[in-house]
Amino acid sequence: MEFMGKESIRSLSNPGVVSRQLLNPDNSSSQRVTITEVHLEAGASQPRHTHGASEQIWYALKGWGKLLLENGREEEFQAGDVVRFEEGEIHGLFNDSEGEFVYLSVTAPPIHFGFAYQREE
Repeated sequence: MEFMGKESIRSLSNPGVVSRQLLNPDNSSSQRVTITEVHLEAGASQPRHTHGASEQIWYALKGWGKLLLENGREEEFQAGDVVRFEEGEIHGLFNDSEGEFVYLSVTAPPIHFGFAYQREE
């Protein structure tokens, strides 16, 4: 068993975005998944990107926004929805609501996300 106490959960941030690293290579020996809780302020976005060797599943917990997909496509994404991105699939998110958007992300195999953020808290 592994227990991740709150003191082992670090946050990574970009303007308007905070990603709480709940289970990752820094606080777990898991070789299978990374789990993050991502918070986007109103108007914030995560630009379109890909993960070459990992799939990712997002579960929307609070609010609504737009998934930013391949070829400029967008789809509504709101609390209660689940989306799965295959490895190499283009994805991103824009919070076009007036409140906070929160989602849980499961990435397999794990990724160390420090490269994607400007600050660590």
